[in-house]
Amino acid sequence: MTRIVLVAVWALGAGMGTHDALADMAQAPAPIVIGHRGASGYRPEHTLASYEMAIDLGADFIEPDLVSTRDGVLIARHENEISATTDVAAHPEFAARRTTRTIDGTPVTGWFTEDFSLAEIKTLRARERIPAIRQRNTVYDDRYEVPTLEEVIRLVQRKERQLRRRIGLYPETKHPSYFDAMGLSLEEPLVSMLHAHGYRQRSSAVFIQSFEVGNLRQLRHHTRLRLVQLVHDSGRPYDFELNGDPRTYADLVTPAGLAEVATYADGIGVNKNLVVPRDSAGNLLPPTTLVPRAHALGLIVHAWTFRNENTFLPLSLRVAGPNGADMPAFYGKAIDEYALFYRLGVDGVFSDNPDTAREAMRRQGSVGVR
Repeated sequence: MTRIVLVAVWALGAGMGTHDALADMAQAPAPIVIGHRGASGYRPEHTLASYEMAIDLGADFIEPDLVSTRDGVLIARHENEISATTDVAAHPEFAARRTTRTIDGTPVTGWFTEDFSLAEIKTLRARERIPAIRQRNTVYDDRYEVPTLEEVIRLVQRKERQLRRRIGLYPETKHPSYFDAMGLSLEEPLVSMLHAHGYRQRSSAVFIQSFEVGNLRQLRHHTRLRLVQLVHDSGRPYDFELNGDPRTYADLVTPAGLAEVATYADGIGVNKNLVVPRDSAGNLLPPTTLVPRAHALGLIVHAWTFRNENTFLPLSLRVAGPNGADMPAFYGKAIDEYALFYRLGVDGVFSDNPDTAREAMRRQGSVGVR
């Protein structure tokens, strides 16, 4: 499968001629679609139902964010604080466990996975995290359990047999320094579980991602699986803060920073504002040169997060409601946003709506059509 795309502005800006740019793009594989927390635009995130729907809608990979239970089992939650994504507050037997913890330097109040055994976690049910925007998803509240990593892997392998195509895993280690300090390291059980289920080689359909740097360096010594350095458009890795390292995420995408990332990771997973910035009003600005600079070092580039709703889209792609009303939950021109990033050469997109990501590829010109 090859990508058929227009010549991107960045390619010309980097000194690449039109013929060379077209030749390189013709050889490039189609970008992958990563089901961000599953198909979280349609089902409560990080549930088996969300992951399965993402696969059925065409996702190449699904993304489980991983935290730990008190007994050291990896489970899929966006955060270890679970009041927004489960019904834990409705369980009187757990009322006394509400507490305040400092997570990556920020005080957070609620219920935390590390205070629960797996058996206790399994008594909870998942809920929609942003009901004001995704009210339709709330019809599925309290229907699904919180899955373990092993349950996610088994789902993926079952769907591979059913659909007869390869489906990848894209796990993220959440707050690794925090969990390390509690004696609940995420890296060892993650690698052990993946290896035990046959994911051992660089060619395996797995990417392991983290916003921290130290745990990716550690992982490089323990697995051949591909690693991805996550990069935000502000702030800095929390392990840098702990270690007194003054560098920020912005430093990681400088020429020197990318060269260092390339010594331990296979790619970068970037906030899409680092590829196409926005001004304070939400208007798109000219693209940066991040994608070609990363590619020149052999790094893949996966951008996040793509969503259909107006509130997440740049101003020019939002669709007004009746009488020009601002409708944050309305779907905007999301396909146009995907098309822009595909033209700029990203290697993958994290999407809450994998079917929209696929449709944008089809409209781009037979890109990614199975």
